[in-house]
Amino acid sequence: MRERTGVAVRLLLGALLYLVGVSLHDDVGLTAGVAGAAASAALLLLTAAVTGVIARPLPPGLIRTAIRDRAIRTAFLPQRDPDAAGRSRPRAPGAGLPTAALHHFGG
Repeated sequence: MRERTGVAVRLLLGALLYLVGVSLHDDVGLTAGVAGAAASAALLLLTAAVTGVIARPLPPGLIRTAIRDRAIRTAFLPQRDPDAAGRSRPRAPGAGLPTAALHHFGG
């Protein structure tokens, strides 16, 4: 049911975009442009209302599962406290190692 609703919304938005494009491209008077914009807005509101009635709310368990699955898929490692007990301090940056470029250019 949700797939059909999504397709219907895409079709209506595509038709709306086409109508706006035609009205901007052709020589349309101000009154016709305003009437077209009002009709487009009404169509968009009607689509939103129909979609809101058709689409049912998801159960909370399904939402929690989706959030948990997304959290597992994200490649985020938790930050660790460098000042925690038993953790060695990170090394300070020292002098760079000599490289071939330094030897070549006399650095």
